Amino acid sequence: MLQNEENKDILEKVIQIDRVTKVVKGGKRLAFRAFVIAGNQNGQVGYALGKSKEVPVAIKKGVDKAKKKFMKINIVNGTIPHEVLGEYGASKVVMKPARPGTGVIAGGSIRILLEAAGVKNIVAKSIGASNSINAAKAALNGLLQCRDLDRECKRRGKMLPVYQVKEKVKS
Repeated sequence: MLQNEENKDILEKVIQIDRVTKVVKGGKRLAFRAFVIAGNQNGQVGYALGKSKEVPVAIKKGVDKAKKKFMKINIVNGTIPHEVLGEYGASKVVMKPARPGTGVIAGGSIRILLEAAGVKNIVAKSIGASNSINAAKAALNGLLQCRDLDRECKRRGKMLPVYQVKEKVKS
């Protein structure tokens, strides 16, 4: 029962469903492949491919694998601490921190990945191949490159321009 309560906060999104065929001796075997992104919207996100002969089973397998492959993302005040470039294959994704109120400015699977991770303000641009699976992998690669703000400031010897979010006091 505790596991179900934890899973309520997890955002699960199906990005792509493909029909794949395998040629065998007797003809062709039909199967489905589902690309799924899951995240707790609090700095943890994962992605996976689920494969099965039926679509719902492929989606369930993908979601289960994505939850097992959760990775921690460094988020500071709803954005990333510094500009990063993520690469995977021919896909490249440039991500820049943004001021509060900007929102998630990104396209396709990158937007879903960033929202599932819990990033509130960011500007991202996909460069190169437009394959949504490779773009999501490149974006996660870039997010994993984000360093801790304090360590980065010490390493560079100066303060970085990360915009502080001022929370409104409810009265």
